[in-house]
Amino acid sequence: MLSNMTHGIMNLVFASAALTGLTAWPSAHAQTRKPTPPKSVRMYVLDCGKITVANGDSMGFKPGELATANMVTPCFLIVHPRGTLMWDTGEIPDSAFKSGVAPQTAGAFTVDRPLLPQLAALGYTPADITYLALSHYHGDHVANASLFAGSTWIVQQGDRDKIFAPRADTKGKLGGVGDPAYFTGLDKSKTLLLKGEDYDVFGDGAVVIKFTPGHTPGHQSLFLKLAKTGPVLLSGDLYHYPEEMTYKRIPPFDTDKEQTAKSRAMIEDFVKKNKAQLWIQHDYTSGIKRKIAPEFYE
Repeated sequence: MLSNMTHGIMNLVFASAALTGLTAWPSAHAQTRKPTPPKSVRMYVLDCGKITVANGDSMGFKPGELATANMVTPCFLIVHPRGTLMWDTGEIPDSAFKSGVAPQTAGAFTVDRPLLPQLAALGYTPADITYLALSHYHGDHVANASLFAGSTWIVQQGDRDKIFAPRADTKGKLGGVGDPAYFTGLDKSKTLLLKGEDYDVFGDGAVVIKFTPGHTPGHQSLFLKLAKTGPVLLSGDLYHYPEEMTYKRIPPFDTDKEQTAKSRAMIEDFVKKNKAQLWIQHDYTSGIKRKIAPEFYE
């Protein structure tokens, strides 16, 4: 009787396990499915950290001229019906989170959560990212760039030359090229090398890289046409604060301040003609009010 009872219990266990496997499979299978391409462009704002700044001295401001010296550091995932674009990759690399401790800090930088899990929550891995474009080479915009070495890298000649040129360690210095480790593998990436030109990423005018040099030799901004939100211009570091427009202040560490002024004039005219919103990426006051992924703009 004990043998029969044991046999019956084992059958029940196996049956239960089989049922569990069947019911678990669709969930696991669903996790491997890629997101359905949207009918129009989507922009996801990813939380890639914040920068705590005591004052605006390093940016050329006098006491009382800034509403706040602090900054946000977003990254952006642009999803187009024909592919995806990663725009900027944060200020602290995901590898710093190996200890499982959050937030991670590095000087003035603080990051609450790594980048890849934020992408995964949307259904994406680096292998799903068609294009990588960095506004410029400063460390607070490029910390996870190496994760996207398998994507096609869209970069201006002026910045690429600086990234791979022999140089002294400028890590943590204003105006310096980011840590060389951030760019590991990009030298072998498929590359769209731009030579002081704009670039229509998907060929339909909906996602356009604008050449805006001055802050760095190959600095870029990003223009988007969103069906519901309307046109948006992501500034990169063409501006850091709205007050730069009011006071006409340009950071003293820009590689070419005169060129920055020309790029700003061009972009301000472009924004006006296209009736676009100018998003200053580091703008703390506006940044903390924006929708963060998994919400999106379209």
